[in-house]
Amino acid sequence: MASHSTLFISPQNLSSNFSSLFYYSPRSLTFRTKRSSSLSLTTTKPRRLSLSVSASHSLQALIFDCDGVILESEHLHREAYNDAFAHFNVRCPPSSQPLNWDLQFYDVLQNLIGGGKPKMRWYFKEHGWPASTIFETPPESDEERAKLIDTLQDWKTERYKEIIKSGTVEPRPGVLRLMDEAKAAGKMLAVCSAATKSSVVLCLENLIGMVISGGDSYLNCEERFKGLDCFLAGDDVKEKKPDPLIYLTAAKRLGVSEKNCLVVEDSVIGLQAATKAGMSCVITYTSSTADQDFKDSIAIYPDLSNVRLSDLELLLQNKVAAS
Repeated sequence: MASHSTLFISPQNLSSNFSSLFYYSPRSLTFRTKRSSSLSLTTTKPRRLSLSVSASHSLQALIFDCDGVILESEHLHREAYNDAFAHFNVRCPPSSQPLNWDLQFYDVLQNLIGGGKPKMRWYFKEHGWPASTIFETPPESDEERAKLIDTLQDWKTERYKEIIKSGTVEPRPGVLRLMDEAKAAGKMLAVCSAATKSSVVLCLENLIGMVISGGDSYLNCEERFKGLDCFLAGDDVKEKKPDPLIYLTAAKRLGVSEKNCLVVEDSVIGLQAATKAGMSCVITYTSSTADQDFKDSIAIYPDLSNVRLSDLELLLQNKVAAS
């Protein structure tokens, strides 16, 4: 018959050597042994036991996606793409009207394929290469098709910048505060986005450079922006999410183990990229990603308003202990 003993612990100090022997909650630790001789206790009085989680398995780096995490940007990108299609009179056969991605379609597309150029290339392969003011007839060579996509993406990016610079866009709730908590606690901070570098830099300059409303700020805005320990965009890696390359590259540049990184994502594509990299991931979903399957995440939030750094540290500790 199995024997049981319950000890009170400090969960932040738990030895990885015991990880296969117990289940614990923030308040208690239960040992279960197959033979009474497996564990010997000599005291009958309740006592506190301080065990230590190895420092090699603690939260050392907090990594944020940009679009959908730092700002809810899907509708902004869709607006910029449609403006680009109208500007260049992009018409996919058999339509005589400029291409327009509606809200329902774009929600599916942006959660299916990461990166702007891959989105357009996939769409044109599926629906036919378009005529436009760039090429009067649909391009047939790989070179012409690449030029079409590059031209559309460049114009779209500039239009997106105009939208961001308008001053009407704000960061999602809780993001800036959590960034400030992480830096104040000595954690490394990174941003990894599938978007183009120029558009992500623009977002970071205009959004994480803001002062938190109400003055609840640990760092001033300039320190927050310049304090990033790593920044990677879609231009920096050969493969886009859900490929894990961007997160593997970030871990290497930060000089930390993937197990010590915690990623904040908003979509299943980002979640897959993080988990394939061997990183734990929490989800802060948006209206367009709320119905996705996030079973591989370690937590799911509607936003980060009530999420503190200590919550994330405990989540990662529990994940390490469970594994």
